[in-house]
Amino acid sequence: MAINPDQLIKFSPMHRLQWEEVQQKDVILYPEGMVELNQSSAEILKLCDGTRNLAQIVADLEQKFSTSGLQHDINAFLEVALKNGWIQQN
Repeated sequence: MAINPDQLIKFSPMHRLQWEEVQQKDVILYPEGMVELNQSSAEILKLCDGTRNLAQIVADLEQKFSTSGLQHDINAFLEVALKNGWIQQN
C-alpha cells in the first residue's frame, strides 16, 4: 500500500497509541496484542490525528527536530503503518 500524499492521515480507531510505563516506551495496543515503538515511530504516529497529510507531518517533524531530509524515512514508515492497519487515509 502506498501513502497518498494529498490525503489526511489518522490513527486507526481499532488501535490505541499510549505510553507504557513498564516498557518505558510508546506502544500500539490492539485486541490481538501490542507493538513496541521506537521514539521516531511514536513521534510520527502522534501526528497522525486526521488533520495532517504527509507533507505536513514531515514539515512538523523537521521543524521539531531542527533537521531536513526526513520525507523518505517518514513515508516508508507510514506505508508500513498503513499496511498493518495502524493508520488510515480518507
